[in-house]
Amino acid sequence: MGSRRDFLEKLTVSTISLPLLYNPTNLFAASDEAYDGPILKVAIMGLGSYARRVAKAMESCKRAKLTGVISGTPSKIVEWRAKYGIPEKNCYNYDNFDRIKENPDIDVVYVITPNGLHKDQTIRVAKAGKHVICEKPMGINAQEGQEMVDACKAANVKLLIGYRMHYEPKTVEVIRMRKAGEFGKLKFFQGQSGFTIGDPTQWRLNKKLAGGGAMMDIGIYSINGARYMLGEEPIWVTAQETKTDSVKFKEGVDETIQFQMGFPSGAVASCLSTYAMSHLDRFFLNGEDGFAEMQPSTGYGPIKGRTHKGELKQPHITHQTLQMDGMAQLIFEGVEPIVPLDGEEGVKDMKIIDAIYLAVKTGKRVDL
Repeated sequence: MGSRRDFLEKLTVSTISLPLLYNPTNLFAASDEAYDGPILKVAIMGLGSYARRVAKAMESCKRAKLTGVISGTPSKIVEWRAKYGIPEKNCYNYDNFDRIKENPDIDVVYVITPNGLHKDQTIRVAKAGKHVICEKPMGINAQEGQEMVDACKAANVKLLIGYRMHYEPKTVEVIRMRKAGEFGKLKFFQGQSGFTIGDPTQWRLNKKLAGGGAMMDIGIYSINGARYMLGEEPIWVTAQETKTDSVKFKEGVDETIQFQMGFPSGAVASCLSTYAMSHLDRFFLNGEDGFAEMQPSTGYGPIKGRTHKGELKQPHITHQTLQMDGMAQLIFEGVEPIVPLDGEEGVKDMKIIDAIYLAVKTGKRVDL
């Protein structure tokens, strides 16, 4: 298993994209109804494995369409042009993509490149006057994230982060239950996010490109999950790092970090982020009146879960289809998901990651 993409793909059960049947709060864009409104024209930057997944999911979108690509590999551009019927004038490389400014066929660029490239690429897209969707984590630290937010505000374009789980039906149902008070006073969250990483030469194990290790890849799911499951922002963190392979996981590239977060209500979170253990994709939420357990909790395939009221039975719809249709609805109509996914949301996660790394380094509790 070589990467988070591989790990999450292993969890995917082959499904046919279904119309969205579960729509209790009108937060999802996909539906049975015909749609004849504006279409979000999307260019994808970085044509790796996850980009392929997003492109495939967009084939089922009603509000978003793939119209352009940006890549440093000419052969990939040729392949994508043939597969998706993309005109040559909508294809760019990393040197000339600033020219999208003059292209009305592109409304937004989805940045799906290594973490260390996100900031500069996002700022260039913003200066070209296009909206930005950036994969998570949005940068390699909170300062980069804030610079990205500021640049997009200055350019009057939107910056959205690829938090697909904010549109996932079972996840949304648990958040709805929490908002309705069905779990009572919340006491505890546990998040386990991990897999055994493969190829030691990949960019995810390169400090400059990744910004770290497992925490910057899979660990962010437990951070973001703790925040949306508990509905609060943490006020302190503690963390401990374990490294068993210093050759594969060089200085600044974390293998395993256990971290804890405290929240204003008194609730606590205990989480694990690792590149050294597989089959870790579980969230557990405990309250005085009930609980929610999700396993798998963030994989691409059907999320499975139960609460004190029984099994979660909301249908599986391809996450990225919901995400891209939902983001189109946000950009065109201002319809927000149940949990924000703007740049400010991304910065909140980055501040926590910064604090976790500081806690590892100092061995002390870090207040947020």
